[in-house]
Amino acid sequence: MATRTPLMAGNWKMNLDHQQAIATVQKLAWALKDGKHDYAAVEVAVLVPFTDLRSVQTLVDADKLELKYGAQDVSAHESGAYTGEISPVFLSKLGVTYVAIGHSERRQYHGEDEAVTNAKVKSALGAGLVPILCVGEELSVREEGRQVPHTLAQLDGGLEGLTAAQVAGLVIAYEPVWAIGTGKTATPEDAQELAEAIRVRIGELYDAATAQAVRVLYGGSVKSSNVAALMTKPDVDGALVGGASLDPEEFAKIARYQSHTL
Repeated sequence: MATRTPLMAGNWKMNLDHQQAIATVQKLAWALKDGKHDYAAVEVAVLVPFTDLRSVQTLVDADKLELKYGAQDVSAHESGAYTGEISPVFLSKLGVTYVAIGHSERRQYHGEDEAVTNAKVKSALGAGLVPILCVGEELSVREEGRQVPHTLAQLDGGLEGLTAAQVAGLVIAYEPVWAIGTGKTATPEDAQELAEAIRVRIGELYDAATAQAVRVLYGGSVKSSNVAALMTKPDVDGALVGGASLDPEEFAKIARYQSHTL
């Protein structure tokens, strides 16, 4: 079985300007250092607004921080007449590691479908970035008991045309839309059900080794009080953290989930 390094990725969404970003990353780095955080055991990343990226890069480089950083979206195009879009090449030049693709808010507010997410995944991979492909169901879908086929359809679309080697390096984030920013959290069993289904599907589309290599995160009202229980599940490899990642102390506690007692 592949050994997957857990990943705690904080999605800041449209919060914190570049000056606030510097202060927040400094406080996060200090909090992790105080807790003697082992980045090799649990990787920590922040997904910041585009306007924060250069400031975060400068701080990470200057202080030689082990913290990773990423973007919240990317263009499906490398360059050209696409006003307002951000090329994956630009992100690569800024030392970006991760990029979120297909977040439920992009799907809901910008009409992004599987064709768009698939194009963006390929675009990110072409520039050497690691996509965090977001999938998950709305409340009505869960109430109808269709959460597994719904989520796997998004997964299938996002992975269309990718090689096993490309997929092995991806991160998949399962985010039930009804649990994002609502205070409602899927149970550890809910998270495991979908994480396992995602891994099984990747095994069907590719092979067992690829399925074992992919990291599957859970996202949706994750906080320090519930992260340890979520991380007990065998197919949950970390979390995509929203609001709690804006609080450096709280996010550091989430990253240190291994020290929590259940």
